[in-house]
This record gives sequence, C-alpha cells and structure tokens, in this order.
Amino acid sequence: MEKSFKAMVVSEAGNKQYRREIVQRRIRDLPEGDVLVKVYYSSLNYKDALSASGNKGVTRKYPHTPGIDAAGIVEESTDSAFKIGDKVIVTSYDLGMNTAGGFGQYIRVPAGWVVPLPDGLSLRQAMCYGTAGFTAALSILQLVNHGVLPEYGEILVSGATGGVGSIAVSILAKQGYTVAAVNGRTDRSDYLKSIGAQRIIAIEDAVDTSGRPILSQRWAGGIDAVGGDILATTIKSMNAKGVVTTCGNVASPDLPINVYPFILRGVTLVGIDSQNCPMAVRRNAWDKLSKEWQITQMETVVEEVTLNELDNRIDKMLTGGNKGRVIVHMQS
Repeated sequence: MEKSFKAMVVSEAGNKQYRREIVQRRIRDLPEGDVLVKVYYSSLNYKDALSASGNKGVTRKYPHTPGIDAAGIVEESTDSAFKIGDKVIVTSYDLGMNTAGGFGQYIRVPAGWVVPLPDGLSLRQAMCYGTAGFTAALSILQLVNHGVLPEYGEILVSGATGGVGSIAVSILAKQGYTVAAVNGRTDRSDYLKSIGAQRIIAIEDAVDTSGRPILSQRWAGGIDAVGGDILATTIKSMNAKGVVTTCGNVASPDLPINVYPFILRGVTLVGIDSQNCPMAVRRNAWDKLSKEWQITQMETVVEEVTLNELDNRIDKMLTGGNKGRVIVHMQS
C-alpha cells in the first residue's frame, strides 16, 4: 500500500476566498526531486501566512501546501550527497511557494536545496531558527563583514518582536553589542529586555516626520525587517560608515529617502536575500547558528504548535498578533 501523510492544503473556494484543510496526501502527489524528506518540524513565517491566505504574489497556483521551512530525515535520495537516515534542513528557494512545502509531513526537493543538519543542532532547534533565524544570521554576518564592532555604538533592530528581529536581538546581545529594539504598537518592552535589548524605542520615536533629509547620528548599525518609514529613518540616523541591512517590507516596500546619508556619511544599505543565497554562505550561517551564535534562551522566543493548531496561528500572524517564533511539530 502506498504511503500517505498529513498536510495542510490551501484551496481556492471562489469569490477570492481560500480554504485551509488538513488532508491526507500520497507520496506520488509530491513534485519530482532528488531527495524525499520526512518532515519532523516546520515553522511559521510571514510568507507562509501570505501563501496560506491566497496571495498570488507568493503562490501562483492552488491547491497548495505552504511552509518555507522544514527539518527532517532523508527517506529516499537519488543524489550521492545524501543517504537514508541523514538529518537535514530545507529552507528558502521555492519550497512552500510553488513547491509543496513543510506544512506536509513529507517533502521532495532538489538536492541543491538541502543542507546537512550541523553538529550542535537538533531538528527542533533548527526550526526554532528556521528562515527567520537564518535571515537574522545573514544580516549579522553583513554587519560583521563590513567591520561594525560592538564598541562602535548601538545597533537598532526594527521588527524586534518578530522572528527575524527577536533572534537578531538575542544574537547581537550575546556577541556583546548594545541593542536598541523598536517596540511595536503592542507594548512588549519586558519581552524585548528579556532577550537582550538594552534600550527600547517606541515606534513613534523610530519614525521621523520632520521631512529633514538627514538626522542626528544615533546608530552604528541597523537590522530592519519592516521597510518603509522606519527603514528610511534608520538610514538617516546612521553614524558615519554605518551599515543597515534590510530584509522585509511589512510596513511598506517603498523607501522615502534621498542620497544624503550615503554620500555625506558613507552609509551602506545591504539587502538580505535569504531565498537564493549561495550554498557556501548558507552553510556558514547555519554553522554560526549551531555554534557561537546559538541562543541558549531560545525557548523564550519560541512557541510550539501541532499541524492541527496551525490554522489559528496563521490568522494571528496576519493580524500582527504573534511574537517571536512559532514552530510546528509535524509528527504529533
């Protein structure tokens, strides 16, 4: 008898409405690929919530199984780089966008998408980080590679209560940086302090409304996950030679700014592409997360749910009600 498995499937219900269900699927329903992985853990990201609500900018065709993150064990492989029983991570690329993703108990993907689980991480821990942690690590690597040292001043993290922001705050604090975290419209100051933020910035104070082309110098670096006016204000408030990374557009994809911070202060703006970054960089980031950047208090920023409980958490993420990371135990 052919093996079946549980998966969340999102279907078009007419009138631009979409229905999410937990259904039984068969292995043969999965797309072609080199490696079949039994998924033990996944995680919930904003892109997953968009896919699960019918956003055609993320997923073109439905029915579809979202989930851009997966960690599990290889059950079949036609590529010699992986063998049955290997523990692996699959994030980014097309997983969960237009390829059946980690909200199914099995995935089948190209071998080039697969990262061996680093020593020092369990499958569960890998998904505590997931794409959010991986993106945070890529962002911090850029600050380090551009020579931003802890003694140069504060690092501003926006979107600090979200997945990327929470992990970035925690890693930066562990590495000795002084972190200022932008608090959202819901007050989560105590949470931000518990994960390492030394200073809390109200969202109103993180957005400049004066219209000035450049502002007083405040930050040695910035990690932005929201875009829009907050990102523009961060750039205008950078110290000379400051570095800002950007990886999100929850607030807005537009950047209302001029060139003055770049030509008068030498500010660097670095875009973070976690989806298609080279495998060597990908492995380096995961290696950092498994070793010197591993967060000992990770459970502070993580909540675990089952596949059956995921639907409610997707709705909560879309309304901005989540904080930290939500991981999904796929075999419970």
